[in-house]
Amino acid sequence: MRKWMTLLLLVLCSQAGAQSVERLYEEGKALYDAKKYTEAVKKLQPAAEKGHKKAQYRIGRCYDKGRGVKEDDKKAFEWYSKSAAQNYAKAQYEVGKCYKNGEGTAKNIAKAVEFFTKAAKQDNGDAQLALGKCYMKGKGVAADPAKAKNLLMKAVNNKKDGKEIIAKLKKDAKEGDDDAVAILKIVGK
Repeated sequence: MRKWMTLLLLVLCSQAGAQSVERLYEEGKALYDAKKYTEAVKKLQPAAEKGHKKAQYRIGRCYDKGRGVKEDDKKAFEWYSKSAAQNYAKAQYEVGKCYKNGEGTAKNIAKAVEFFTKAAKQDNGDAQLALGKCYMKGKGVAADPAKAKNLLMKAVNNKKDGKEIIAKLKKDAKEGDDDAVAILKIVGK
């Protein structure tokens, strides 16, 4: 009987702990979205340290952009990597960007493609766009116009991110970005 009570207590405590981690994340995300970054970090950091993948991603964003903490590319990469290891697509995309640009880690285009691919397979529009560019230009992979077009079409038609991606491409094209002009032509926008 005593063993069962102990087991029941352990289960209840672990569920309460998971709920409190989720609550910390939700409160931190609300503060982050309200641009109260210093307060957000106080909620997100403990949730991230307890392994919450979305909190880890958000803390990575804080360090990446200097929101509520001093900007630190290395710490941003570390937090993004922890989240990406839990298969969180947004973090996988950010890890890919870090490798592509050499921010917080050594530049490694092959690793960037690896992480863009993981996120693109989870229907992340930004990763689809980034991976499409890689295939378009032959960066980290052999140039493949058909794969590039397929990925770029997925990006601009992405249910969650597509409209924002098109708007950014149009803005960049107006500012003279040759890649954006080429992509808009490829996708017929």
